[in-house]
Amino acid sequence: MRTIRELFIESSVKSIHSKKATYEEMKSITTTSLSEAKELDKREKVNDGERTIARIAGILFIVATLASLVSTAFLTSINSSNYLTEISANKNSVMTGVLFAVIGAAACAGIAISLYPVLRKYSSGLALGAVGFRLVEGALYLVGAIGLISLVTLSQEFVKSGSLQSSSYFQTLGLLMLNQYHWVSFGAAPFFFGIGAFMYYVIFHQTRLVPRWLSDWGIVGASLCVLTSVIVMVGLLGPFSTIQVVLVLPIGVQEMVLATWLIVKGFQNTGARAISMKGL
Repeated sequence: MRTIRELFIESSVKSIHSKKATYEEMKSITTTSLSEAKELDKREKVNDGERTIARIAGILFIVATLASLVSTAFLTSINSSNYLTEISANKNSVMTGVLFAVIGAAACAGIAISLYPVLRKYSSGLALGAVGFRLVEGALYLVGAIGLISLVTLSQEFVKSGSLQSSSYFQTLGLLMLNQYHWVSFGAAPFFFGIGAFMYYVIFHQTRLVPRWLSDWGIVGASLCVLTSVIVMVGLLGPFSTIQVVLVLPIGVQEMVLATWLIVKGFQNTGARAISMKGL
């Protein structure tokens, strides 16, 4: 028969084991709670970062579009029949247009760069491609701006010469510079823009970071932009012609809608998962 002392010892041991088990359970629960809290905090930081990126990208979309429109308004003299004389007489206006063209070029490159940290999570290849093509687009716009600066210098020399004998020389050289500007700014640059934009709109479509109707609109608009730029580059369509304006209008309007969406709502948090698109 067991003694009272043995029973007491057995009871004490069970109590100790029970308390130890309770401690281990509490420790496990506390560890799990801390892990969940850290994960939640991490997700909140990521979401805050993506909201900031969305706003920056939206602002850059607006800056790029407005800078392009303002630049075009200041460059009306280059479309005059007597463009060398008009450019020389409106030097300040043309240089202001060049300045806005440079701002627009920087904003264009900045759009894809700003989106890259988010888009690379879903397709690093397409995200990097978008950055590359839009950097080339920005560089081409800078080439066009430099061409206009050279054209301003040429127009001033043309006015100073006042010689009919040298007029044909200046006219020929001026025409070459003007055609180069038109080919680069209304053909090559939009071509690279269209491909770069198409890439990140494909990611938007796959991940639903923005609504499907908005990404699909972008895919169609970017495709039309590539098409019309090719037609301009091969000479079947005049630069900045009515047809070209009509064909690029969808992507122009879409980018303003997208910019507003990104600034106001940011990227959609619909549980989009990183998908494998390495083959694209």
